[in-house]
Amino acid sequence: MPYQGHINPMLQLANILYSKGFNITIFHTNFNKPKTSNYPHFTFRFIIDNDPNDQRYSDLPLQGMGAFSRIIFFNRYGADQLHNQLELELSRKDEPPVSCLITDALWHVAQPVADSLSLPRLVLRTSSLFCFLTYASLPLLGDRGYLDLSENTSASLLDGLGYVDLPHNTHLEEQVVEFPTLKLKDILKMGYKKENDAIGEVIGNMVKQTKASSGIIWNSSKELEEPELETILRDIPVPSFLIPFAKHFTTSSSSLLKQDRTFFPWLDQQPPNSVVYVSYGSVAQMDKKHFLEMVHGLVDSKQSFLWVVRPGFVDGSTWLEALPDGLMGERGRIVKWAPQQEVLAHKAVGAFWTHSGWNSTFESVCEGVPMICSPFWGDQPLNARYMSDVLKVGVYLENGWKRQEIANAIRRVMVDEEIRERVKMLKQKLDVSLIKGGSSYESVESLVAYISSL
Repeated sequence: MPYQGHINPMLQLANILYSKGFNITIFHTNFNKPKTSNYPHFTFRFIIDNDPNDQRYSDLPLQGMGAFSRIIFFNRYGADQLHNQLELELSRKDEPPVSCLITDALWHVAQPVADSLSLPRLVLRTSSLFCFLTYASLPLLGDRGYLDLSENTSASLLDGLGYVDLPHNTHLEEQVVEFPTLKLKDILKMGYKKENDAIGEVIGNMVKQTKASSGIIWNSSKELEEPELETILRDIPVPSFLIPFAKHFTTSSSSLLKQDRTFFPWLDQQPPNSVVYVSYGSVAQMDKKHFLEMVHGLVDSKQSFLWVVRPGFVDGSTWLEALPDGLMGERGRIVKWAPQQEVLAHKAVGAFWTHSGWNSTFESVCEGVPMICSPFWGDQPLNARYMSDVLKVGVYLENGWKRQEIANAIRRVMVDEEIRERVKMLKQKLDVSLIKGGSSYESVESLVAYISSL
């Protein structure tokens, strides 16, 4: 799926399988296409949106929640082209035979295509097991009324930017009976509606076709989500393989944006655990009002910071036009993009203020860095709740972007030894899982054996 948070884990998985002796062919769209020169060991086929005269794919939103439109369109119109390309691959006599097809779970149309060609399809799920179980329960949550947005609990998507602003309402603080981990406002922040919702339809098809697949590969770990894994193994009768990709390969070579490295000399000079790293991923957008709250919260926290502000992150701005002159001082650095895993692994980084996308969340845990969580929509509120209330390795900014709450959360995470110790212990468990006999090691070996048997 052609977005950074989906490209990274797929190419990490491809590298893992290549290291185990498999030949890899990557199907990808021209939109957000990877830099093929970084992967001379893979074969790339660009499909679906190759026709420059095909108006169906033009002018689709690139950022915020609107970016989901492209996922909808690719599934709606891509089946025939995917079928034709797979048929061509299966007929090639000059290459090894195709063992299986592995697709991002959101390419749900790939399952009936694979079935029609008698080709085993494995699914890569780029979010958590907890998220998948919640998504699978959306029909139940809809029947119970959780997805109905009444006048008293209305959520509005602000300017289509992809985040949900909720009014203060004590009712929204109540737990979801069927998912006690979640609050009502977490369900609303997901941004799905019960009726006539194209996003909900994609999610429903994703769940259905994932269950119909030949196996599921998760970018996760048993050490992180053992209760959820037990439920998955009980309810879905296909093999599951949990692999922490960030522990095997970095994402530097799959970055769609040029990575700035000029800040590392400054970062090297900072004391251990003294810097807040801030990044809201590759798609999220924010309006100027909330951006300024972020600015003031960072300044008021009086902590050093490294802040990734993508061009176009602030709605209506090219880059930093909304930043007040002289306000940031010398305490921090702002860059357009950064090699995130390398930053999180740096000894100077003491906290990660994140949008709670799953890749960022899991990378933070893998490096033992506690989090300040500011989710936008989709799986992000679920990840934030799980990190703050279940694993207790982060602080969830539940009331949006308010400068005093931001400053307080940053200061708390930077000094809270209990949070820091918990995330450090999780990192150690993940490290141990990679050793022979560990759950992650065995999961990779089982996946290799399974594909080889197909």
